[in-house]
Amino acid sequence: METYVEQRKDTRTELNWPVSLWLPEVNRFFNGQSVNISKSGAFLALPVTTPIRQGYIVEINFPRTTALAKHKGRFARIKSGKVVRVDRSRLLNTANIGIAIQFIESLI
Repeated sequence: METYVEQRKDTRTELNWPVSLWLPEVNRFFNGQSVNISKSGAFLALPVTTPIRQGYIVEINFPRTTALAKHKGRFARIKSGKVVRVDRSRLLNTANIGIAIQFIESLI
């Protein structure tokens, strides 16, 4: 069993929102759901078939509703981040893996 040391600086908010994750290593998108999000990162649930590893740099596309897109001027919010953890502990229950992402602009 692995032990993780909590490294969060910002409060996370539960958010179940569809996301698309761009994985440059395989030149394609993978669709999933956000689980929670903060100013400095996000935790995502992605299909077990997603070939992802700790240390990968990814782009996350958070699509917006039409009303929000009109207000913000874009149909998506795109964030770059680094994969800091891949959690396979719920694999058998959900057929998903958990991915902890630290947003690039929060890396200093």
